[in-house]
Amino acid sequence: MSHEHVNFPVYGQVDYFKQQQQPQQPQYNAHLGGKQKTLDPIVTGTSVIAIKYDKGVVMGSDMLLSYGSLARFNSTERMKKFGGHTIVGASGEYSDFQSITNTLNDLVTDDHCMDDGSTLSPEEIWNYLARVLYNQRNRGNPLWNTLVVMGYQGGKSFLGKVDLVGTCFKDDIITTGYGSHIALPLLRKARDENPNMNLEQAKQLIQDCLRVLFYRDARSSKKIQISVAGEEGIEISGPIELDTFHWNSGEAAVKNFSQV
Repeated sequence: MSHEHVNFPVYGQVDYFKQQQQPQQPQYNAHLGGKQKTLDPIVTGTSVIAIKYDKGVVMGSDMLLSYGSLARFNSTERMKKFGGHTIVGASGEYSDFQSITNTLNDLVTDDHCMDDGSTLSPEEIWNYLARVLYNQRNRGNPLWNTLVVMGYQGGKSFLGKVDLVGTCFKDDIITTGYGSHIALPLLRKARDENPNMNLEQAKQLIQDCLRVLFYRDARSSKKIQISVAGEEGIEISGPIELDTFHWNSGEAAVKNFSQV
């Protein structure tokens, strides 16, 4: 005969026979690679700027990623193609943008495998990103990015923006980061003066704005990329080196110093 004590279940208490025991939640340990969240961006990219022209959209960004205040990675693309009609540019934490890139690549692949003769439009991808970023924000683990979505499909151009809390809107001019303070007034002024600018004028305007950002933004670079979405499809250029040798502002000071 067994002398082991038996605890019989009592109504309203736990099942001591453990017949319906709930699975325990895993204990996370940060030192063992446990649950982690983006509480502070580490490797970041700065401004992305974009503007509509008469037959499409032009977007530009530099290729620098900063590790804190260190200009660490000098040749990194911050604009990606998704499908045949959409380009997404990103400011903020680059690892989060890599995660978004993987998610969108899976979405485009699933859409292609449907083989129903329909493809995702730029606006549909923009709406999808807004839901993804809003969902991550509600989980307390935001994707620390501000995204610019542009594209051209069915004779219509599209330009929209989504930030890390899921706020989204469409406009003819979009800027992120420091560009919202420096480049946005320049883009608005140029569009007011020439509302029907062509592709070459839009490209030149984007380059001029990125040059000003290189002068003023400590986290920017003179190596840039420009992407275009128009009637001929979507394209992301190779690296472009901006001319930044116009440093005439100090000549007066030098002349005055020589006279002392």
